[in-house]
Amino acid sequence: MPLNMITVVIASYRYGHLAAHCIESLLAQTIPPTRILFVDDGGLECGHLPSLYPDIEYVLRPKNLGIVDNFQDILSRISTEYVLFIGADNWLRSDAIELLSNTSTDIVTYDIVVTGELKEEILDRVPGETVPYHGDLYWDRQEQHHGSMMYRTALGQKIGYKKRYKDGVHPQEDWNLWDKMLEQGASVASIKEGLLFYRRHRENFLKYSHEISQPNQLEVSCTFEE
Repeated sequence: MPLNMITVVIASYRYGHLAAHCIESLLAQTIPPTRILFVDDGGLECGHLPSLYPDIEYVLRPKNLGIVDNFQDILSRISTEYVLFIGADNWLRSDAIELLSNTSTDIVTYDIVVTGELKEEILDRVPGETVPYHGDLYWDRQEQHHGSMMYRTALGQKIGYKKRYKDGVHPQEDWNLWDKMLEQGASVASIKEGLLFYRRHRENFLKYSHEISQPNQLEVSCTFEE
């Protein structure tokens, strides 16, 4: 069976000091993703990365669009069958793309290993949902949403990232995307492995510190090819 075509979008905002680890976790995959696109949404501290890792693509915005507009713009640029967004402060296990490449459902979820200096914050955020795991915390996401789920691009583009829940309980734009994809009849598979290392750290943001929408702003884009 042919392998899925997958784009991985690395999203950064004030994560420039951690981003190299995320990039290298993707370059070191047993089967590489079809495309790696790094996006700095106005954090202005990722300018050193293109010279270090010229074999991936970059969008370096001079000003912050905010997570909704940033993700929506980037999603519109994806043409592979599947897409996966990952925060630049996190990383994937080295066989993650290989495992994801052999799936065929509209959405693929997998478990999370919560790590980092402030990992125990997750105990208050999702009480009772994690268990100790080799010094970190294992978060079972069997058939459940998370921001780095892989999904079929065309279905995601049909719904988009432009809406968020406003009830204060689950405001994430990717949660809205998940629910709307399920309403469209999306099929879901779960890989029972901790493939995402989710780092809790001093600069961690569950959402951006401010949301602005300036769609006409100039951006700096650079694509490097081997």
